[in-house]
This record gives sequence, C-alpha cells and structure tokens, in this order.
Amino acid sequence: MKHLKNIALASVLCAGTCLSAEGQTLPPAIPSDPEIEANIQNWLKKMTIEEKIGQMCEITIDVVTDFEASQKDGFTLDKAKLDTVIGKYKVGSLLNVPLSIAQPKEKWAEAIRQIQELSMKEIGIPCIYGVDQIHGTTYTLDGTLFPQGVNMGATFNRDLVKRETEISAYETKAGCIPWTYAPVVDLGRDPRWSRMWENYGEDCYVNAEMGKASVIGFQGEDPNHIGKYNVAACMKHYMGYGVPVSGKDRTPSSISRSDMREKHFAPYLAAVRQGALSVMVNSGVDNGMPFHANREYLTQWLKEDLNWDGLVVTDWADINNLCTRDHIAATKKEAIKIAINAGIDMSMVPYEVSFCDYLKELVEEGEVPMSRIDDAVARVLRLKYRLGLFDKPYWSTGDYPEFGSKEFADVALQAAEESEVLLKNEGGILPLAKGTKILLAGPNANSMRCLNGGWSYSWQGHRADECAQAYNTIYEALCNKFGKENIIYEPGVTYAPYKNDNWWEENTPEIDKSVAAAQNADVIIACIGENSYCETPGNLTDLNLSMNQQNLVKALAATGKPVILILNEGRPRLIKNIEPLAKAVINVMLPGNYGGDALANLLAGDANFSGKMPYTYPKHINALATYDYKPCENIGQMGGNYNYDSVMDIQWPFGFGLSYTTYKYSNLKVDKAQFTADDELTFTVDVTNTGSVAGKESVLLYSKDLVASSTPDNIRLRNFEKVSLNPGETKTVTMKLKGSDLAFVNYYGKWTLEKGDFKVKCGDQWIDLQCTQTKVWDTPNR
Repeated sequence: MKHLKNIALASVLCAGTCLSAEGQTLPPAIPSDPEIEANIQNWLKKMTIEEKIGQMCEITIDVVTDFEASQKDGFTLDKAKLDTVIGKYKVGSLLNVPLSIAQPKEKWAEAIRQIQELSMKEIGIPCIYGVDQIHGTTYTLDGTLFPQGVNMGATFNRDLVKRETEISAYETKAGCIPWTYAPVVDLGRDPRWSRMWENYGEDCYVNAEMGKASVIGFQGEDPNHIGKYNVAACMKHYMGYGVPVSGKDRTPSSISRSDMREKHFAPYLAAVRQGALSVMVNSGVDNGMPFHANREYLTQWLKEDLNWDGLVVTDWADINNLCTRDHIAATKKEAIKIAINAGIDMSMVPYEVSFCDYLKELVEEGEVPMSRIDDAVARVLRLKYRLGLFDKPYWSTGDYPEFGSKEFADVALQAAEESEVLLKNEGGILPLAKGTKILLAGPNANSMRCLNGGWSYSWQGHRADECAQAYNTIYEALCNKFGKENIIYEPGVTYAPYKNDNWWEENTPEIDKSVAAAQNADVIIACIGENSYCETPGNLTDLNLSMNQQNLVKALAATGKPVILILNEGRPRLIKNIEPLAKAVINVMLPGNYGGDALANLLAGDANFSGKMPYTYPKHINALATYDYKPCENIGQMGGNYNYDSVMDIQWPFGFGLSYTTYKYSNLKVDKAQFTADDELTFTVDVTNTGSVAGKESVLLYSKDLVASSTPDNIRLRNFEKVSLNPGETKTVTMKLKGSDLAFVNYYGKWTLEKGDFKVKCGDQWIDLQCTQTKVWDTPNR
C-alpha cells in the first residue's frame, strides 16, 4: 500500500477551474455564469473596504428591533438602529426570528421590504435574510410544518423529502425570505446528543441522499438562477457535529481522518455536487482544532478540492468563541483573523458590529490579505445574484396563494404517516377496532409542543401549543378518529410549565388517577418520551426515560389491560425495563403538526406503517452503537485464557420497522458477479406483499466487505427504494451501484477499493460479489 504525501496548497481563488490538492484540474461544482461573474468583478472594483467587510457581516434582527413599539403594534423595526447597521456599517445580512416567535408572512414581508429598500439606497446591494426553517416554515405562522429530519429519514422516501422542501421553499419565499438554514445533514450517531432529531439519522448515505433531495427541493434545478418559488439551501453543520465525545452539544469530538472523509463529509460532498449554494460550519472542536479555524476543512476540502464557489457562514457567535470559549485566540480581533484566513466568508456575529471594525484593521495591518476579502465578498455577492435579489429584492405575499393550503397539509400528513415506526405488535393488537374504549395516558398525549420539538415557532419549541391550536394533539386526533366518548384522558404524568428551558421537569405525578381510569378501558395508550428542547439546553445526564414515566407504565401494566407505548421523543430514551410490559410499541419521534392525525390513522388501520428506524435504538446506558460497527464489537465469547466478551445488545436495529402486512424477498440478482471500480452494478430483487392489506416497503441494499487492509464495517447501506404493493402483488425492484461505491478510506486517508470478496444483502437475501482489481485514488474524493 502506498504512503502518499499530503501536498500543501497555497490559498487560491477558485474561479472557472482550480487545482485540487493533488494538482489535478477540476471542473466547477456549480457551472459559472459569465454575466454574474462580470457583475461581481465590477462591484469589487468600486466597493470601499467598509462596504466589502459589511457584506461579510450578519446581524440578528434583535439588534434593529424597536421592542417598545413591538409591544403595541407587533414586530416593528427601529429605523435609527437599522440605519446604523446598514447605512453606516453596510451590513449585508440579517437573520433570525423577530421577538423570538414565528411571525405572519405579512409581517415578514413588511420588515424585509424596509430592510431591502434601505440596503439598495445606501449600498446598492440587497441584504440577504436567513432563517432556520428546518422542518417546514417553522418561523412563519400558519405555514406547513413537516416532521423533523429524523422522521423524514425514517420514511426512506427521497421523493417525499424533495416535495417537503419544495413546499417549505414556497412558503418561506411567501414571507420574502430567500435563504433557509437547512437541511441538517449531521450524522445522528450518539443518542445522548441534543440535536440528534434534526438530521436524517445515523447513516451517511441516507443523509447524503436526503440532503441531495432537499437541495433540489429548496433550490430547483438551476443553482445559478433560483426560481420564484425557491430559496437558497444552507447545509449544516459542516461537519462531524453529531458525535461529541461527552454527548453534549458543542463539546469536542475526536474523529479519525478516515471517518471524517468517508462518513461525515459524505453528505456535504453530495450536496455540493448537487449545487448547494451555502454551508454553515460546525460550532465544535475536533481533535483540538475548532472547525471555524480549520483551513484544511473549510478551504481545501470544501472550496479547493471541489472547486466550489459557494458561501461559508459561521454558526451563532462562533468566531468570538475562538477567543472566549476555545482559547486559541487571545482577543476577538485575533479570532477574526484566524477564522477569515481559514475560509469563513460571512460571520454570524450576531449582536455587535465590532467585527467590521476589527476586520478593517486586520486588512490595513496586512494580517488578512485583500485577496481573501475579495474572495469572501465575491461569494456573498454571487449568492445574492443567484437568488435574483439585485433585480427583485422583495416581492408580494399575494404571489403565493397556495401558502398553508390543504394540498401542502396532505403532504405533511403523508410524511408523518410514512415516518412513524411500528416496533412491536404482539398478537396483532393493532389496528384497534372502532368502538374500542381507550385510556390515553402519559405527558405527551395532549401537546403540540411534544409533537413538533425544537425549532417550532420558537427556538425551544415551547410556544407550539400557543401557535398550533389549529392542529390536533394525539388526544384530539384520537377523539376525532374513535369518538370522544371512547377516549378517557388521564395523563398520570405531566410536564411542568415552561420556565428557563426546564424541558425535562415534570409535575408531581398523579398515577393513581390514571390507574383508576383503566378499569373503564379496553386498552391503554401511554404517550411517553420527551418535551421539546433545542441545542445546548437539551443536554442531559441520563438517557433513561424519566422514573415518573416508567412508574406510570408499570402501574398501568399491572392493571392487566393491554398497554400500547407511543414513543414521542427527539432521541431514543432507554425503556428496557418497561418495553416487555407493552403489547405494542410505536416510535413517532417528532412528527410535526400532523403527527397526531397520522398516528390516529395508523392505529385505526386507515393507513399502514411503513417507517423504518433511521438510527439504532440502544438498550443499555453504556452500550451505545451504530449499525455499521466494527466486527470486534460483536464477537461474543472467546475461548482460551482470555475471556473476551463483546456483544451487540440493542433494543431495535437501524432499518427495522413492522407493518400490518408482510413482505417476502426473493431472486436477489446482480448483472456482474465480478467487478472493478469503473463498473456499474445493477441489482434486482423481487418483493411480494404476502399479507392482506396494501403497504409500502422500504427496500434496503447493504454490502459487506469480508477482508480489507483497514478493519471493515460490519455492514453498510448502499442504496434504498420505496415501493407500494397491494396484497399478493410482486414488484421487481432495481437498484444500481458503482463499483467505486464499495470503496473505503484507508488508514492513510486515501479512497481504496481492494481486490477481494464482498457480500450484498437485501431483506433476507444474500449474494456474493468479487472485486478483481485494487484501486487507490490519487484524488481526495472519488
């Protein structure tokens, strides 16, 4: 195996074509538009240093809000403060939700019109406004909220993700907002992490595929000309954010170079190749280096190696964090120098304009080269031109008549139905017959906040019950489906009122009331899990489900009535002590505003389960794992003098999900049993619905490398398709792989496909493959 030297590459501006780290000419990730590039160069020639630096600065809307007037008349801008930010400091971007709560689209449009009119008057360059609309129009009142990302991963339905983001783009644009900080494609590989629910699950391929679908949905097919109903996507958080060593948000990770390249970088690589226009950076630190200071990752991997001309924006206050938190800089000014030279193009400051003063000083002192400023400003201007903001900086809400429509709601309902996962159904207790008397218990039974999670109307999601009154909680949905006279609501455990992010706090339990009500019920549905939270406030020290909730389930099970558990949670909370007490278990995760209706449809059998687990559900607090573990993590008992015992003991595996019907897999075939890196392999498998009701099946194709020079993963997902099947119907599912898709990143950081044997699995079917020729890539990416 060759040991290849890393070749250092000086900072270059990537325009048209550029050289990779290995000196190879690369075509641009996004084809250059000559007219846009000419306009950018004209601007760069005539802009002052203050105007250029202002374009690199992003300020939160709070800085320019008139809070006193807003108390009387709703959100109101402070014109004097706005004039300082835009007129004096030439700030090029604003972000965030006014007054910390979702606004009507008309309020959004009114404010952004005022911002744009001033920006065009003072600078001649439009502002770009960005908002975290991560699961629908989460900060626009009366818009369509979809299931969170982890649910969308559970659908294994690319088309549904694309349609979701098309609708989100349309409704975001209705409020004159052109830029959304989505999708989230971090890998949710540690259930302790408070942001696990924002992405598409633990697998890099699923995140890459859903990320690509999202880019198309948000942006359309032409990244140089974003359409009337589209917005710019911002992939986040670049990269490796989801595996902090401590499990706590924004704490350090320790990721090997191979895993970073092969898994954590994969969704960003796929999205950039799909035309993603911007990327937001991971707030954390990896192996001692903050991502906001990592020139190799920001400039070499992302910009140079991919010849990508998009925009890199920081996360919240993360340049300051290089000084105040990470201590790799002594002052904020030094932190700015480090981050901008590393490749940051826009700083989400977000409360002060000192960034502009410090950066101007750094340029004048020669600490930040003018070439780096011009490159960053070109990227900001390019994004604005691609969005058409120079020609049309704002527009009319009346141009978006489908906002909040029934058509959009139907898609959100379908997404919720396809995302909720049936994990257990002993004795076929589900579906429930009409007329069944149901005791509905648990703290999540009557809450829109719990169904939506964070980033829902407010940052922590705590105002969802106020803003989402038009939608149905689980209790309301079951009353509508089964009749209010058949639903006995006695929660037994409830969450405490919101105060200072106390999402975990519960009121004094009243379990006896719930137990007493059980005598009048045929079945008990216990809705358990978590309240809403977001980011660092969601950190926790114990992954076990709360003791109050466990005691509730135990007491209800002791009544002898069958118990159905509904898991409504952003990450898997450990339930090994109560799972055996339940006849059925459904993991609804965070299904959004239509999650209650979806659950009612599924419980009644009016819809069929088709969701599959997007992550591995752990059973033990010190036994966290992902499906692509290394073989030595699951070898069982070893003989001899050394008693080596390593067993993979989990609650439910990645990709698991039951249905009201059954499926049979047969005739797994491949057109080439022997292959090289340059071959395309076509796999076919017959899938038959062997049950009595129609259903949708996610067909998952896995590979297993039997022997490799770096220990191979146990198994890897390589493709998936979702098919609809009527009872007795058989469909042949076709999936393609490139031979190079079976490569791995070796110990030395090189993509490698080695001669040898592979196995491929689909359902319960296995076939053998053989690679006949080793290939080691000279390029950083395949």
